[in-house]
Amino acid sequence: MASSVEAASSRNGAEAAQLARIATGNHQDPFAWLGPHRNGDGWTVRACLPGARRVDVLDERGSLWASATQEVAGVFVARARTDPGRYTLGIEWETAEQRLIDPYAFPPLLDESTLEAFHQGKLHHSEQQLGAHPTTFDNVAGVHFAVWAPNAWRVSVVGDFNGWDGRRHVMRLRHQAGVWEIFIPGVQAGARYKYELLDRFGHLLPLKADPYALRMEHPPASASIVAAPLSVKWHDTHWRAQRAKHQRRDAPLSIYEVHAGSWRRNADGSMPDWDALARTLIPYVQELGFTHIELMPVSEHPFGGSWGYQPLGIYAPTARLGDADAFARFVDSCHVAGLGVIIDWVGAHFPDDPHGLARFDGTALYEHADPREGFHQDWHTLIYNYGRREVAQYLIGSALSWIDRFHVDGLRIDAVASMLYRDYSRGEGEWVPNHHGGRENLEAIDLLRELNRLIAERHPGVLVIAEESTAWPGVTTRLQEGGLGFSYKWNMGWMHDSLRYMRRNPIYRRYHYHDLTFGMTYAYAERFILALSHDEVVHGKGSLLQRMPGDHWQRLANLRAYFGFMWAHPGKKLLFMGGELATWSEWNHDGELDWRLCDDPMHEGVRRLVADLNRVLVNEPALHQEDDHPRGFAWIVADDAPQSVYAFARYGSEGTAPVLAVCNFTPQPRHDYRIGVPEAGRWSELCNTDSAFYGGSNVGNSGVISTLPQPSHGYAQSLVLTLPPLATLILRAEDS
Repeated sequence: MASSVEAASSRNGAEAAQLARIATGNHQDPFAWLGPHRNGDGWTVRACLPGARRVDVLDERGSLWASATQEVAGVFVARARTDPGRYTLGIEWETAEQRLIDPYAFPPLLDESTLEAFHQGKLHHSEQQLGAHPTTFDNVAGVHFAVWAPNAWRVSVVGDFNGWDGRRHVMRLRHQAGVWEIFIPGVQAGARYKYELLDRFGHLLPLKADPYALRMEHPPASASIVAAPLSVKWHDTHWRAQRAKHQRRDAPLSIYEVHAGSWRRNADGSMPDWDALARTLIPYVQELGFTHIELMPVSEHPFGGSWGYQPLGIYAPTARLGDADAFARFVDSCHVAGLGVIIDWVGAHFPDDPHGLARFDGTALYEHADPREGFHQDWHTLIYNYGRREVAQYLIGSALSWIDRFHVDGLRIDAVASMLYRDYSRGEGEWVPNHHGGRENLEAIDLLRELNRLIAERHPGVLVIAEESTAWPGVTTRLQEGGLGFSYKWNMGWMHDSLRYMRRNPIYRRYHYHDLTFGMTYAYAERFILALSHDEVVHGKGSLLQRMPGDHWQRLANLRAYFGFMWAHPGKKLLFMGGELATWSEWNHDGELDWRLCDDPMHEGVRRLVADLNRVLVNEPALHQEDDHPRGFAWIVADDAPQSVYAFARYGSEGTAPVLAVCNFTPQPRHDYRIGVPEAGRWSELCNTDSAFYGGSNVGNSGVISTLPQPSHGYAQSLVLTLPPLATLILRAEDS
């Protein structure tokens, strides 16, 4: 008899020790003790409810099954001989009463195959399993939470629903994948939450936002929010069916780059929301004739001054501009209006805010532990560990989710160069070579190739654009041929060379003539986008107009001529907002564009020009069909440095009319300037950037000019043109 008493006492002592650990939030597996458990010939129900005064266990009919005793502070235990079935906890708090279904009465929801796929990095839509998802299990509504934290000692969900008390909802660890999960009945969409973690040494970490959150609080608040499923009624079936056609390599592509929060402010100075932008931005871009809108990062980010390029919620649209439904409505409205939507996506780095990914479970989980691999010196951010399967999967899932959930038509991948090179912006001894001893980041290369493979396979026609500033070979070469598989690459070389040329006084341009011709020596090495992006109008660089030389008239004329040259040049087009207004000041993300300039005929003239250039681009096959092939371009005048004149022909597919572009980058008109052309007959002036309609001096060729049978520049016929000052002419053969 004594031995039986001693054994019971020992069991009770062991139980008390376990419950004490649960009560202090220091137990790794509370599911082993909390909830319903068979105990000999009866049942025991335990619940951790710190602060409760009384707890009753009620059966599914609402009758008392057993009253619980508080055996350890905050931990209540009820015992009875019958199975409690689907029970409810009746809780008396100090100021209220509550009935809750016990989350510890539910089994795991994630199946073994899902966990294995996650561990192997093959769960490409991992956001559908991890994060917070309203669901119904066994006829009980609630939210399933799951988070990857393999090195944590304990993980809890804390939020509005439990007083942010980490003892209340400690999660279950699924060891094979390092994933913690729990189903909490009664929690609904809209609830705020975070994760509370103890590291492997039992130290409490800062509360962490959910890496997979589909919705987050408006910064500077940083909680995650349980997101409801999208409830948008889509109207873009036709657009999506035609998307691959709209976005083929031989289609016109002209992109208006936008920072949504500073394009136009509300009357009170606040940011617009997506619905307001749908009413104002979309018709404006339509009027300008662009084919696509590119949005600077719209995922959640703590610091507005990063413009979204330091995100911490790469699955969640920023709350600054509205909820996910509002963003989806905006994309849908763009498609109905015939506009594609490209978003900037950032997979190169993330900030070190304590509520974010940095040392998420007390270890360098998402980043590299070694700062030579894991810290960006330029941006003071952290670099993803691309070689970790779960991290690569997290990033790929984010990119795919924007296409799947929100129907976006393209991703512009930011800072690709910083991903490709281990020694990016690092000196000797400040970086770690790859296992071959080289500087290439082989894991990042694999990530980018896999991302491009999956997008091409699952979403044919969706664009993936690289901001890549080096001479890395094969950025837009097909994966089957050993390339990275991007659709396009920003042409940073052309941008730097051409802007350097344009900012020179016309007197000295003759000495730098080849700044504008050099780009054609590598124009077909990749499929390029000519980008005048936000980066060119910030950080003291001045606006585009500020960088032009001369007096007010000459500056505007230079900019118009430059735009004409750009739109006629091989390569797709991108212009950052405000360029079309010829703004005087740099872009200010805390303000809005200077819309008063629309009332100035000279600045409004630049806007008209951009609209007309876009229409010419779309209407003239020669200006877009062969952007990426040498057969679509021929220099005619590439040696007139003394007069700073350039001329080239553009060609489309067989049977389409060739187009001639002629640029005079001096303020001196050129009369009787002979240029050989490939077709005899009449040539119509499609655009003259010196037109009075655009604010120019109206020097030109009366709209139509005919060839003369006099050979020039290797052609049997020629045009004798008047070249306006600081202007570009675009002409088309009419008799071909």
